[in-house]
Amino acid sequence: MPGGSEWILIILAVLILFGGRKIPEFMRGLGKGIREFNDAKSNVKREIEEGMNEKDTRDIAKEKSSSTPVQP
Repeated sequence: MPGGSEWILIILAVLILFGGRKIPEFMRGLGKGIREFNDAKSNVKREIEEGMNEKDTRDIAKEKSSSTPVQP
């Protein structure tokens, strides 16, 4: 992780490369990209959890049906 003086150099380099007017636009794009990434990550996590829950439910139902004795 960069220290204090390294952050200052990074900020100065960004100011020189993009100029003062482009930085807000750049930051909005960066924020949107991070938000989209986090949304996609949350969706994948939710789908995995739902799949695991479905498998657990099927396994429990299978165990109940196989352990119930058949009455003549």
